[in-house]
Amino acid sequence: MKKFLCIVASFFCLSSIHAQPQDFYRNPKLSVKERTQNLLSIMTLEEKVGQLLCPLGWEMYDKQGTKVTQSKRFKQLVKERNVGMLWAVYRADPWTKKTLENGLNPELAAKVGNALQRYVIEKTRLSIPLFLAEESPHGHMAIGTTVFPTGIGLASTWSKPLLTEVGTVISKEIRMQGAHIAYGPVLDLSRDPRWSRVEETYGEDPVLSGQLGAAIITGEGGGNIAQKFSVISTLKHFLAYGVAEGGLNGNASSVGIHDLTQTFLLSFKAAVDAGALSVMTSYNSVDGIPCTSNKYLLTDILQNTWKFHGFSVSDLYSIEGIKNSHFVAATIEDAAIQAISAGTNVDLGGDAYFKLIDAVKNGKVQEAIIDSAVYRVLRLKFEMGLFENPYVNPKEAKIEVRSAANIAVARKAAQESVVLLKNNGILPLSKQIHKLAVIGPNANNRYNMLGDYTAPQEDSNVKTVLDGIRSKLPLASVEYVKGCDIRDTTHVEIDKALTAAKASDAVVVVVGGSSARDFKTSYIATGAAVASKDNVSDMECGEGFDRASLDLLGKQMDMLKALQTTGKPLIIIYIQGRPLNMNWAAEHAEALLTAWYPGQEGGNAIADVLFGDYNPAGRSPVSIPCSVGQLPVYYNKANPVGHNYVEMPSTPLYSFGYGLSFSQFKYSDLKVEKNGNNTFEIFFSVTNTGKFDGDEVAQLYLRDEVASTVQPNKQLKHFERLFLKKGEQKTVKFILTSNDLSVVNPELKTVVEPGTFKVMIGASSDDIRLNSTLVIP
Repeated sequence: MKKFLCIVASFFCLSSIHAQPQDFYRNPKLSVKERTQNLLSIMTLEEKVGQLLCPLGWEMYDKQGTKVTQSKRFKQLVKERNVGMLWAVYRADPWTKKTLENGLNPELAAKVGNALQRYVIEKTRLSIPLFLAEESPHGHMAIGTTVFPTGIGLASTWSKPLLTEVGTVISKEIRMQGAHIAYGPVLDLSRDPRWSRVEETYGEDPVLSGQLGAAIITGEGGGNIAQKFSVISTLKHFLAYGVAEGGLNGNASSVGIHDLTQTFLLSFKAAVDAGALSVMTSYNSVDGIPCTSNKYLLTDILQNTWKFHGFSVSDLYSIEGIKNSHFVAATIEDAAIQAISAGTNVDLGGDAYFKLIDAVKNGKVQEAIIDSAVYRVLRLKFEMGLFENPYVNPKEAKIEVRSAANIAVARKAAQESVVLLKNNGILPLSKQIHKLAVIGPNANNRYNMLGDYTAPQEDSNVKTVLDGIRSKLPLASVEYVKGCDIRDTTHVEIDKALTAAKASDAVVVVVGGSSARDFKTSYIATGAAVASKDNVSDMECGEGFDRASLDLLGKQMDMLKALQTTGKPLIIIYIQGRPLNMNWAAEHAEALLTAWYPGQEGGNAIADVLFGDYNPAGRSPVSIPCSVGQLPVYYNKANPVGHNYVEMPSTPLYSFGYGLSFSQFKYSDLKVEKNGNNTFEIFFSVTNTGKFDGDEVAQLYLRDEVASTVQPNKQLKHFERLFLKKGEQKTVKFILTSNDLSVVNPELKTVVEPGTFKVMIGASSDDIRLNSTLVIP
């Protein structure tokens, strides 16, 4: 904060040196710093505060056929509030009431973006272009864009190169339509599957989340926002949002300072280092302080320690939540003062910070604090080149958004995300199978494939499991019966499903959950859905749909048990946003897979796996519990190792990092070589000893045998997904550095301590194949 106040204060010296006209910020030959300081110096207080407001954007345009214009609401906001940023202009879903009919395709979206920019450039005093921010946790949440697997599925790929490809597609599609800021990735650590937003995250581990998040950021431009298709990546949600008490969205999080420093901050730090330029606060509190007014996190850590030079943004209406949810402010104005003083730069929602104008005039907050926040926003607008190039080509968006090449990346991501949990040899299926029954509520439901934060889709854009299977087999070989709904128990056709199963050689049953929003669901102001006993939609996951149990809902379990009585082999597939109870399926199925929410190409990808056109290698990024009574269950718990319960083991059904292949892999020849101060090179060999070409995910875990603070029993440090032809051997090399070997000591300092570390190489956190040690003198 002090650094930016000094920058702002020093402007007057610089301006006299250059002796330029008052508005020399328009001169592209000057530095970004000079232009930003000049513009800030000639802005009124009202214009400054306007740059910190980010209102809801889908009411900012009017559409008549193929013609789009600025709305009266938009013109009013520009006139009365000088808004400098908008959120979700292109968003379409039941909450926004934007559909395929009244929403925007990519070409019209680009035209809307141009129209909004043209208005503020031509009709306002300073002609400051807008920032347009869009949701993009697994693809741009807009009509006509590419839909990838949700975060938990992307994390199951354990593939950094793939996620860089995904990030490249997302950023290009966003920028082609005239937007600039991508809300995502979601780096909350998920340690409680009852929580409704597990699907958006990259799992339970900070190293996996951080490295995959960094890969997405790299694909989105790596912070080099002067590039044509780079975006400002916004990390969600800062901090410890995924471990709320009771698994209830937005509840308080009980996390100690050591755990915050050593665990929860790591994934965000990796993404910031990769070039993320925006961080979103979270709805929860940590140790009694709301995260949106947490100066320690937002200023001391983010700005001062990490030297973060982007801007932070509140989650939607979380500034109001300082008063209305956490009750630590008496008025919204007080809440706004707390948030801006703590280091929250931008107000998503755009109402609370408007009150800062009066707060400054009444001496309640210094204008210099406003200036430092505005400086962060304006600097990135200059850096992105918006003052010179505010417009995009709508025809380019029409052709390039959701192109065939982008759809191919979505299929690849879906393939790599499938986790094979059990296979008694039935997979891969033969394409000469005589009769296959395809049964279940998620076998042919397009929206249940997609997850939350997804726009409306044309039917032809989404491939279901049934679609994928029918593409592999003659039509007469496949019989489909829905069987039951996800939750509703009034539409049941289990008898019909049994008839189909008895006439088939094998049965593919697709069960699980749904985050598909519909027009009957109610939503609160933040966009979170409201669970209701009066409306039994499929939706049992997605923001606001927290669970008390993890069991299959509706008549799904009854249907599975009935199908098992036919004696026909069951291949059970879970389409889900959280790890649901799979105990029965793990015992009775011949094959068990989870594909999470696999996106628009999910059905094709699953069929590719079922019939052996793709050898699965997904690995679970979360521990899959046996019971909610085990929660939280995650692999890297702090010592001591827990003992078993009276009724069951304390270990999960499937461990972090677990997943099978159609092939088998042998690990051998582990070598640990010291290479400089606190640097070690780790070598080992992996051999494909099976009958199929395929990928293996090699994982390196460390255990610090003695440390000054309590450490995890084991901690992932490195991983690599590698392809091996059958019979092929490859050498894998990992480099351990001080970052991997350090601990947070009792004084909260990150240090490397002398001692012995156990090195563990394996195929999952509980399948360690090779062991060694290294010693720090």
